[in-house]
Amino acid sequence: MSQDRNLRDIGPDKSLLLVDDDEPFLRRLERAMEKRGFEVEAAMSVAAGKAIATARPPAYAVVDLRLEDGNGLDVVEALRAKRPDCRIVVLTGYGAIATAVAAVKIGATDYLSKPADANDITAALLADEEELPPPPENPMSADRVRWEHIQRVYELCDRNVSETARRLNMHRRTLQRILAKRSPR
Repeated sequence: MSQDRNLRDIGPDKSLLLVDDDEPFLRRLERAMEKRGFEVEAAMSVAAGKAIATARPPAYAVVDLRLEDGNGLDVVEALRAKRPDCRIVVLTGYGAIATAVAAVKIGATDYLSKPADANDITAALLADEEELPPPPENPMSADRVRWEHIQRVYELCDRNVSETARRLNMHRRTLQRILAKRSPR
């Protein structure tokens, strides 16, 4: 593989902290990262992530931005305070430039939108610092990005169709048709 030359070795410290409140995703990612040689510790909340970051700061971390009990950037800050050399990837289902900038400013190594797979995450964690990680093998389609954005605004408006349509400058019936369809691939 040509992209392997851009990846560094995991190194002697293989500790990896995974923080995500989506348990099925967290367990799948935990198994996949263990197969790649990492020693994984998982947390499902900001509080648990910060506790692990303080007690046993890992060499690597993958942190979801939105967690039930708060913001994943709080975990990133705790990791940076305890272990400045930690390589951190922030994951989110709600990709936005503002949050990407905030994540990188406080010390994230990279920022990936969900659905990111274990290969994308490993590439981001192990990429040489001088080089950009390779582009994803299967990026989201433009239709999928649009659908994700509409879903995000819909959730932020407490699933109120009229308010969502107003904020998206879209006719309410058009929005209802979009919401009734399955997500594009």
